[in-house]
Amino acid sequence: MCVSEDGTVRHAAVIARLRRDVIAKQPVDERERQSLSAFVEAFDQLEEPFEQESNSIHVTGSALVVGPRGVVLLKHKRLGFWLQPGGHIDPGESPWAAALREAREETGLEVDFAGPLDSEGVPDLLHVDVHPGGRGHTHLDVRYLLDGGDADPDPPEGESQEIGWYDWEAAVEQADPGLEGILRFLQRRGPDLQK
Repeated sequence: MCVSEDGTVRHAAVIARLRRDVIAKQPVDERERQSLSAFVEAFDQLEEPFEQESNSIHVTGSALVVGPRGVVLLKHKRLGFWLQPGGHIDPGESPWAAALREAREETGLEVDFAGPLDSEGVPDLLHVDVHPGGRGHTHLDVRYLLDGGDADPDPPEGESQEIGWYDWEAAVEQADPGLEGILRFLQRRGPDLQK
């Protein structure tokens, strides 16, 4: 189990679980196939894969927030790219919890995991992408599917105010090219994204 009785995340169990999930992941396109291979190679070399301060290569958690209006994208304040919400993993946090927290913080929406959680309280891993993260870092980004409902995003001050719902075609056109494969995959899945 990845969560102890007092609700804290058991670090070693989370690391092992994430590695298993990544190895079992079926890629949606060639970019993800390459990312899965690069992820495992880098991940296996890291003592503390979630620690951004001591590792220039580290795991990040992000979310594809979907709803009846499509998918939420935001313009990253520092990088200037249109991306999904996400970010670094806080101490004691799992990547899926980081994705949920970051999505709530960055969108102002009451998001939750789309689809059921397993017996350990873990959602399905949706997508993996390895990419430069700025400041000379490499992000091993793991992505989860969140239900964003139908409300307008309302990010707090300090978060990107350039944010909104995009239909699938507009999202593919607007987003960073690294998102095209997963956006097209979700578009093909149609209105019932929780399966």
